[in-house]
Amino acid sequence: MSHPHPELGAPPKLPKGGLRVTPLGGLGEIGRNMTVFEYDGRLLIVDCGVLFPEEEQPGIDLILPDFTSIRDRLDDIDGIVLTHGHEDHIGGVPYLLREKPDIPLIGSKLTLALIEAKLQEHRIRPYTLEVKEGHTERIGSFDCEFVAVNHSIPDALAVAIRTPAGMVVHTGDFKMDQLPLDRRLTDLPAFARLGEEGIDLLLSDSTNAEVPGFVPPERDISNVLRTVFANAQKRIIVASFASHVHRIQQILDAAHEYGRRVAFVGRSMVRNMGIARELGYLKVPAGLVVDVKVLDDLPDDEVVLVCTGSQGEPMAALSRMANRDHQIRIVQGDTVILASSLIPGNENAVYRVINGLTRWGADVVHKGNAKVHVSGHASAGELLYFYNICKPKNLMPVHGEWRHLRANAELGALTGVPKDRIVIAEDGVVVDLVGGVAKIVGKVKAGYVYVDGLSVGDVTEAHLKDRRILGDEGIISVYVVVDSTTGKIVGGPDIHARGSGIDDAAFSGVMPKIDEALAKSAQDGITEPHQLQQLVRRTVGKWVSDNYRRRPMILPVVVEV
Repeated sequence: MSHPHPELGAPPKLPKGGLRVTPLGGLGEIGRNMTVFEYDGRLLIVDCGVLFPEEEQPGIDLILPDFTSIRDRLDDIDGIVLTHGHEDHIGGVPYLLREKPDIPLIGSKLTLALIEAKLQEHRIRPYTLEVKEGHTERIGSFDCEFVAVNHSIPDALAVAIRTPAGMVVHTGDFKMDQLPLDRRLTDLPAFARLGEEGIDLLLSDSTNAEVPGFVPPERDISNVLRTVFANAQKRIIVASFASHVHRIQQILDAAHEYGRRVAFVGRSMVRNMGIARELGYLKVPAGLVVDVKVLDDLPDDEVVLVCTGSQGEPMAALSRMANRDHQIRIVQGDTVILASSLIPGNENAVYRVINGLTRWGADVVHKGNAKVHVSGHASAGELLYFYNICKPKNLMPVHGEWRHLRANAELGALTGVPKDRIVIAEDGVVVDLVGGVAKIVGKVKAGYVYVDGLSVGDVTEAHLKDRRILGDEGIISVYVVVDSTTGKIVGGPDIHARGSGIDDAAFSGVMPKIDEALAKSAQDGITEPHQLQQLVRRTVGKWVSDNYRRRPMILPVVVEV
């Protein structure tokens, strides 16, 4: 199995007749999925998603793929194929289209409806091409055949990309539920046909590669939900992804059966369910869904609220309810259902929300204590079955952290894919398919691009480090006025601390040390303000470390008069 090395340099020119594959997100992480295919000077992009921030990224709203490697080649892009409508696959599209709004978007009806609604908020009107399973479309230099796959959102597609360099199949996110709620199966006969034709490179979803067996069918959840609804005494509040149409359908069915009304809470949830209902993907009995204001007039045992926040997102509705920062107040006897899995990295945030809800008296039902969610990603048994059908000549695990990619690679090897034809890459690692062999040839920039409010890419890792220090250790500001000629102190030092846990009065112990350090520097003829600031920073920092074992941010200000 080939794998990247830190010393990888820039990739060479793509050999004539070769196909280049460059993942810009989704490898080594869960989210930010984006892969660039290049043939004969033209580019095709599959997915362009976002990653949601973790606790060590304070203040960040979203994390985007890095477009640096394609920024000067936007005119070469023939289109963006979107495999399905989840945020980790479409959320980055508005930011790429800001740079070139006329890049065509190709996807299924629901996927395009979701991204068009999102682009409306960015005031972008995209060029779109709607495709269905079984369709083949010529997209510039690429012949693309679309294959139905089952996932936790309707209308998901895999794509087979044909070029003279060979055929590449990108699964997108998929599983093999044999009893899907919408009766839309993963099209195994189509994959078998592609396998017989010859799949030169398979890019396969790795998320559940460590999980043995097969994913349980979605319909198993319905009976669990009925039991929860039957036993709930007061309001039921359900948190789910705003795009999980199948799960919301099950909630609506249970609410209808038990005589409850349903209201959607949160802009994305209202928008997405409105789209799904309008396009016929969500079946809603007349009078079942009402405005949230109507619920105030109904008895608690006739109310269901469906909201976002199943991953503990701090600004989502459920987190705000847990923090008593929402118009909907959790009370003793409410039932809260977290109808989702835990995305790796979100565990602490989710359990914090569960604890907050429990504190106010809610009965919290989650995957840890009830079967209220099944994964949308194929487990090891399904992947083995899939590889035996597809018989890929080369395999490249995608969509997963390192442990998932490695596990997926091992599954491929078990089914007979030669180990030297299994490519374990990471974001930015360039893979060329030449002469039927896939090999790593270099690396391009593929770091995190942070969205913070209206700024995109302005916040760096250094800024985040400063934010973490401020959050963990606080800040100490030191003001000193010095004579511009002699460098001697003529005012101060004044020291103030915030969040450091050190009382301002305690700094009397470091004042003489600052005086002494600046007096010595004056004797040495050092009068340049920046050098004096660094001297003050080192002096105060050492004193705080010696006396408190802390490392707050120290902000020295030296003013010359």
